[in-house]
Amino acid sequence: MKIANKKVLVTGGSGFIGSHLTEELLEMGCEVRVFVHYNSFNRWGWIDYLPAEKKKRIEIFTGDIRDPNGVREAMAGCKIVFHLAALIGIPYSYHSPDTYVDTNVKGTLNILQAARQLGVEKIIHTSTSEIYGTAQFVPITEEHPVNPQSPYAATKASADFLALTFFRSFNTPVAVVRPFNTYGPRQSARAIIPTIITQLLSGNGKVTLGSVTPTRDLNFVKDTALGFIKAAESENALGEVINLGSNYEISVGDLALKIASMMQKEITIEGSGERIRPEKSEVERLWAANRKAKELLGWQPSYDLEAGLKETINWFSQPANMEFYKAGLYTI
Repeated sequence: MKIANKKVLVTGGSGFIGSHLTEELLEMGCEVRVFVHYNSFNRWGWIDYLPAEKKKRIEIFTGDIRDPNGVREAMAGCKIVFHLAALIGIPYSYHSPDTYVDTNVKGTLNILQAARQLGVEKIIHTSTSEIYGTAQFVPITEEHPVNPQSPYAATKASADFLALTFFRSFNTPVAVVRPFNTYGPRQSARAIIPTIITQLLSGNGKVTLGSVTPTRDLNFVKDTALGFIKAAESENALGEVINLGSNYEISVGDLALKIASMMQKEITIEGSGERIRPEKSEVERLWAANRKAKELLGWQPSYDLEAGLKETINWFSQPANMEFYKAGLYTI
């Protein structure tokens, strides 16, 4: 199924991955509506900073993903729904888990219920590699046990199962896309790569991190966005869970050294207790198998880690972009 020229909704489209996905959909000629969390400042997140010729082609819907009436109104007339809206910070989920249940679980339920009423053609639901917990075998396939280790991961796993049961119970046309650690321009400093880059750009050779031994499978944001689009176009994705990952792992410590080398910076890594997850909550190893994405979607990453990091470093190195970040503060 080709989605070019179709009307689509992107929930969470004002965020990091969502804004990149929105740009890719515009390039395809889609009629894009972006669901933006209502605020009294009328701010649209990263959409505010897209080129004017792109912004004028985007329809903005302001609302709250927790409100079923607003969700239904936002979805009306849309053929495809890319559901990315979620609370994603793991540390924040430790002290505010109720908000994660309301947003990630109830918000997804609102999408699924509205889809049944409106007859949308397809929903692409966003999962996360965090639902696997520490790898019990590698590379992690979609058959890996689900073992969430944080309130955030538990709510995302719950949302995944809701989506899949709606497919099985009501034939709701939904596919679950499970990105591993996505990075790139515009990412929040709560994530590891912006944390490292912004601290190095601040002129401080000391980089404060949490645990440096966990490994992550890193995927450049343009590749992740393309994976969402491929899932929307594939007739084989319905009712499936599909990993989007690079099939490569790197430790946090080695990643910091690699970024410092690429930026030609001397680096000293210092530990910080506030950045360390509770012992049983830390996901020690993530390494994605991406064979299913290749077979069902015809998707595989086009960026290797060095190419993606280069583009990311270049973006953060622009002074105007660094204005968005508070390099000296820990972002949860």
